[in-house]
Amino acid sequence: QVQLVESGGGLVQAGGSLRLSCVATGSIFSINDMGWYRQALGKQRELVATITAGAVTHYADSMKGRFTISRDNAKNTVYLQMNALKPDDTAVYYCNAEIRPRLQWGPYNYWGQGTQVTVSS
Repeated sequence: QVQLVESGGGLVQAGGSLRLSCVATGSIFSINDMGWYRQALGKQRELVATITAGAVTHYADSMKGRFTISRDNAKNTVYLQMNALKPDDTAVYYCNAEIRPRLQWGPYNYWGQGTQVTVSS
């Protein structure tokens, strides 16, 4: 089965950094766009950043200049480098990918389980 496995979340002080990773596993034919989203308590899930298969990136304005999304196609992995973290960045961060499974119709959207990022003041 295709799934996304996230890692790298945790507790960090304001101004600090974290690096999130998300690897796609299973029987995969190809991966198109990948991205990161986040959801704070009581708030709607929002876009953080996306990256195409050709490495074209897009960032939400509040994250631009502080966060960097990248991918390693050979490892089926997407990363999110987060710098200058603020308490408002506290949220559950979710990995997303558009994937074509081998020998199946697609592409389909997949979501990771989410990883908690907490930024203290």
